[in-house]
Amino acid sequence: MVSKQHQALWDYCLQLIRQNVSEQQYKTWFEPIVFESFSEADATLLVQVPSAYFCEYLEQHYVRLMYWALTNSFKANICLRYRVVTDKEHNLTTQLGSDGPTFINTLQPTTRGNKAPTMLDAAPSDLDPQLDVHKSFNSFIEGDSNKLPRTVGLSIAEHPGKSTFNPFFLYGPSGCGKTHLINAIGLKCKEMYPHKRVLYVSARLFQVQFTDAVRHNTTNDFINFYQSIDVLIVDDIQEWATSPKTLDTFFFIFDHLFRIGKQIILASDRPPVDLEGVKDRLLTRFSCGLIAELEKPNPKLCIDILNAKCRRDGLKIPANVIDFIAETANGSVRDLEGVVNQLLAYSIVYNSAVDMRLAERVIKRAVKVDNKPLTIDDILETVCSHFNVSPQHVFGRSRKHDLVQVRQISMYFAQKYTKMPASRIGQLIGNRDHSTVIHSCSTVEQRLKVDKAFSDELTSIENAFKLKK
Repeated sequence: MVSKQHQALWDYCLQLIRQNVSEQQYKTWFEPIVFESFSEADATLLVQVPSAYFCEYLEQHYVRLMYWALTNSFKANICLRYRVVTDKEHNLTTQLGSDGPTFINTLQPTTRGNKAPTMLDAAPSDLDPQLDVHKSFNSFIEGDSNKLPRTVGLSIAEHPGKSTFNPFFLYGPSGCGKTHLINAIGLKCKEMYPHKRVLYVSARLFQVQFTDAVRHNTTNDFINFYQSIDVLIVDDIQEWATSPKTLDTFFFIFDHLFRIGKQIILASDRPPVDLEGVKDRLLTRFSCGLIAELEKPNPKLCIDILNAKCRRDGLKIPANVIDFIAETANGSVRDLEGVVNQLLAYSIVYNSAVDMRLAERVIKRAVKVDNKPLTIDDILETVCSHFNVSPQHVFGRSRKHDLVQVRQISMYFAQKYTKMPASRIGQLIGNRDHSTVIHSCSTVEQRLKVDKAFSDELTSIENAFKLKK
């Protein structure tokens, strides 16, 4: 039975929260919380919430406010726990602990996050790796588009700096999971080697810190700090393209770490060959380890990702809605998660079931839907026009270099922009078998990594595709 005194303290806590959020936010995220108990012995407060998603949303968006209100109301350092309803029909629940104190601690360093780090942060225990604990290998769903990068990433985490995968250069379009994978490598490495100095930093933050160091005449301290890292993970390095001084400084850090066998992991939205403004001396170093492409997930992997999220968060979304989201989210993991979050928010606010009608409504607002997908004919017409050859010649058996190149590029784009299997693509482009298609795609992918002129040609063709839509 709930103590009247504790219930009164909880009610006062809700009053404090209500004064600091909008009425809609309060009704959506705080009114559904049910106070269950408070243990004075260990200051543990237990509340019930409707779902794991609800719990996760509170932790991500309101944890600071909640702990502030709880501390002011109960006058104690509260340990917050959630009872999560996992099955309403059978009244099944599970308990989850709040990450509140950890979450707050990880945010505190951002008050000096823009300042240049120094060698004062010497001990591994004093260095915050700046990793997102939710982006682990356990939550990174494997599929055809990410199997190689994931396998390599796991190998690096188990043997940092001791493999041929150093540096590890990961590239791919926005939303394909690059940040998740490099975070997972850092978390696994820190788990296996707690003594190692592991650090994740975005290219933008690195640049801000460097500028701060120059302004305060502490550039040597800045460089010395980064040269002391055992596993350095840098995200979005394409943002340095117009910052030659930042690139020059990073060269000295990179060169030192590489020479003494420290692990370097870099992520970008494009391969090294397309990084304009980066000097050859750095590009050659980026390319001397392993370059891996992380492709957008195909519909099957999208479905696996959505199902995994539903299991993890205790969500119930009909299979036809899952399939619809996977088909229309354009292969972006961020879009997938964003659509699911919006679906749940809509269903909670309007007290409605998650069905196809609601999914179509949310998708229309959240995702740019491709209403006119490219066809094989569109691809062949555009590629042949670019190279000024006839489609009939491409269908023939000629082994002339120009025609073979057009055939291979057409097969590559067909695999990239259509959902057809390799065997069907081969039939439609010159009646070739599936092994020819696989070989052609591999040939184009390898050339893209090393031939900038060729990469520019294909970018021009892709721009022409957009005009057809």
